Amino acid sequence: MTDFFQFEADFVNSLRCIPMQVRMKLDTCGVKLKLTHWHKFTQQERQTLVEMPCTTAEEIPAYEQYLQQLVVEHTGTPASKLSIDPHPPWIDTTTIPSSINSKAQEFGISITSSQWKSLTSAQRFALIKLSRPSHENKNFLPALNEFNLA
Repeated sequence: MTDFFQFEADFVNSLRCIPMQVRMKLDTCGVKLKLTHWHKFTQQERQTLVEMPCTTAEEIPAYEQYLQQLVVEHTGTPASKLSIDPHPPWIDTTTIPSSINSKAQEFGISITSSQWKSLTSAQRFALIKLSRPSHENKNFLPALNEFNLA
């Protein structure tokens, strides 16, 4: 997957921020990559992390190994590890996380079960990330619009 979301358009050419598709790979392989790490990578290294697959049992550890190798090369120490959810909420097409419902209600929007089910796992992942209180979520409403939910 090398398609970016429209709400990421202001930074995808430079890859100055970590795009959602890479963030999903980070959660999949269990690596906590900081923006300071990302900024140390070359443009080509960032592009490789965008393009490199991370979905199968073989690809996930290969992605983690490549990523950790980059972090060590640039910083001297590996990135922190995250626990990997065996049943990540973006895969669940039947349950809309409460954080998404709460954030959508701030804009007077209700997301139906059929709408949630019709989203791709990447779209569900993006909404989950953008609805978290710890995240700057200025892109939540643009994402709802992009995904035809608003």
